[in-house]
Amino acid sequence: MTAPGEQEPESAQLVRPYVITNGRGLPENDQFNLITLVTASEQRQPGHLDPEKRRLLELCAGGYLSVAEIAGHMGLPIGIVKVLLSDLSTDGYLVTRAPAPPAQLVDVSLLQEVLDGLQARFG
Repeated sequence: MTAPGEQEPESAQLVRPYVITNGRGLPENDQFNLITLVTASEQRQPGHLDPEKRRLLELCAGGYLSVAEIAGHMGLPIGIVKVLLSDLSTDGYLVTRAPAPPAQLVDVSLLQEVLDGLQARFG
């Protein structure tokens, strides 16, 4: 146990993530990348969950967050968060959605025609 203001020994910092995931790594079908958007499902109420999973669900209850944002808020490595997300998603606690695709460039001549039409109509 560490006194207030002291840092945990390095060995304790390394063991904790291993314990959180029960020693498991990412599944073969890892569906999460850094910008995958995640929110808590309204269909499923949390039952008995580990403290980290419960905290993750509480964090996601406010709306969509990216995997990177979740990891930042939780102070956990991305890999650990992805394992927790995978578990919660498989059990129906989470809803995921792909991020919005990058905007496509619009033809400048089309924009000019719209502008010309607006100016002709409204002065």
